[in-house]
Amino acid sequence: MDETEDAASRGPAPHRDTADHPESSSTWGERAARAIERHDDGAASLPEDRDERQRQLTRMGNAAWAAGLSLLMAGRGEEARAWLVRAAERYRESWADAPADSWGRPIGAMKSRLIAGDREGALEDARWALGAGAAESESPIGLYAAALAYVVRGEHEGAGTLAAALQDRDDFPQAVADSLFALSTSDASAYETAIRELLHDFDGREDFLEDTPVADTVLALQALGARRGLAVLLDSPLLPPPTRGQALA
Repeated sequence: MDETEDAASRGPAPHRDTADHPESSSTWGERAARAIERHDDGAASLPEDRDERQRQLTRMGNAAWAAGLSLLMAGRGEEARAWLVRAAERYRESWADAPADSWGRPIGAMKSRLIAGDREGALEDARWALGAGAAESESPIGLYAAALAYVVRGEHEGAGTLAAALQDRDDFPQAVADSLFALSTSDASAYETAIRELLHDFDGREDFLEDTPVADTVLALQALGARRGLAVLLDSPLLPPPTRGQALA
């Protein structure tokens, strides 16, 4: 399994009360500091072996991602942007020697840049995903990478076709597929229903990548929704308090 596999691409997790999740800004700052330390420790000891190196770069990407989201939750937007962009860069660096079908890496890169408000970077990572053959993948994660890339690029027909294919699968979460399809068709009502269902799923999760309880897929899709005038006002302990679901401007 790709270490960057998107949490939202897994099946529904057991739900628990969202009151388990709230944390203070100081706690989020501590989470960010630990994640930055993990990233920097990895950078200081990159292996020469190509396979070990790509694995370590992926772990560094995950740590940078955790740092960026934690800083965002702490209200430290500029620092969050820098670390989210760094996460995307580490995922891209790891790609050359990654195993086949490591689609979590371009997904993670696109989502990181969308949350950071880095549209040009997200477009470049979308080109990377499509150029690597995500649209021809047989795996749902590959198709997800391609559908997300098409939405980023504003190629609605391609996005809609792949999102519809994901809607028909029983090995991919319905709320993610529904959100992508609604974005591709600019269907405000369908998007609101789907994004709220996706947030509901995140609200009940017990397991998060890097133990960082943030609804990152919701944030990324909300960034795309905002460009289409579809963003929904959301409230959850898993979203940054100032914007509750809006990505960084």
